[in-house]
Amino acid sequence: MRMVDVILKKRNGQMLTEAEIRYFVEGYTAGDIPDYQASALMMAIYFKGMSADETAVLTEAMAQSGDTIDLSAIEGHIVDKHSTGGVGDKITFITGPLVASVGVPVAKMSGRGLGHTGGTLDKLESIAGFQIEMSKEDFISNVNTNKLSVAGQTGNLAPADKKLYALRDVTGTVDSIPLIAGSIMSKKLASGADSIVLDVKTGSGAFMKTLDESRALAQEMVNIGKKLGRNTIAVISDMNQPLGYEIGNANEIKEAAEVLQGKKVEDLRNLSLELAAHMAVLAGAFSSYQDAYGELENNLDNGKAFQAFRTFISAQGGDISMIDDLSRLPAAAHHIKVVSDKEGYVEEIDAESIGVAAMYLGAGRATKEDKINHSVGITLNKKIGDEVKKGETIAVLHSEDTTPNDSLEKVKEAYKIAQEKPKKQQLIYEVIK
Repeated sequence: MRMVDVILKKRNGQMLTEAEIRYFVEGYTAGDIPDYQASALMMAIYFKGMSADETAVLTEAMAQSGDTIDLSAIEGHIVDKHSTGGVGDKITFITGPLVASVGVPVAKMSGRGLGHTGGTLDKLESIAGFQIEMSKEDFISNVNTNKLSVAGQTGNLAPADKKLYALRDVTGTVDSIPLIAGSIMSKKLASGADSIVLDVKTGSGAFMKTLDESRALAQEMVNIGKKLGRNTIAVISDMNQPLGYEIGNANEIKEAAEVLQGKKVEDLRNLSLELAAHMAVLAGAFSSYQDAYGELENNLDNGKAFQAFRTFISAQGGDISMIDDLSRLPAAAHHIKVVSDKEGYVEEIDAESIGVAAMYLGAGRATKEDKINHSVGITLNKKIGDEVKKGETIAVLHSEDTTPNDSLEKVKEAYKIAQEKPKKQQLIYEVIK
């Protein structure tokens, strides 16, 4: 088999066989196929697409290109959740304890962030002592004992995807639905979960800006999961404004803990319950979504979910006093108000601009080498639909610098104030099963 023939076949719009796809993935991972040929195939796929069968084979081959995690020692049906990313997305810290509170095991492998704010692991490391590196035996023991553990991904999980993503990033082939779906699902498959619930974001702060694009990606990933023997559901949710009111690392841990303690942050609460209910049903803990939602809502209100969060933090070495007294979490030296120069109603908040403003403060990484500052971030005082008076505070920057002018301007630009009150923002657009 020759790589040039595989490239020509896809360039001409033909379907690749399983053998041809595996030949490419194995050869490129091993270094036998050069970057220029892999780039040519990625571009051919970008323009000609892939069938559902081709995408499933590509995903499975990438998942099998390195370590796969055997979680068979975990008792019960393991459900994982994955978000396609957004601004202020601290849902994992709410759904994990919620699902654990009804006895469903959540064994989550997470990564660090590159971009707006830190990833799941960076946010958890806002808590002093929290350990994200642990042996497989400790990870499994934590899940069996507490029904929840979050750990760093192994260095050799889906290495083909790591290589291909880096290549796509510099060759203009990132935004291809089959390649995005394959990249996400290969890591989920390698991580060993029995079922997967996907939170696919849509809007200004999402990778997929339109509902049609988000729907296509969600459907592709659900198809892959089903073809490869994983029950998979996708929820398409809004990212036309940040989730909740806090952006940053310690900020987001604080807000998640407050929701678990009963604070009514509507979008965080509703989306967390939605995703957790689907997770609990896929795991077989409930026969219906309605039953699951009702029980989970009870556990959010009666403190069981918060107790599951405390147990999870403590089991991984985190300083539990920071959860019991949220004022002990890292806090920035300066708190700078962003005031409105108009009056009216918030019509739009460009979520991506808010994320970039947080990154300028140090809450995220522009490059892999950048160090995260856990204490900085942004608090939104106003969200879409809220009334604003001239001179009123719309957001607060938590900064180590007294004059974070770039962030200040970015937040101001993100807000669009109109004279008429806009319609209520839709949170959940669709569930794809």
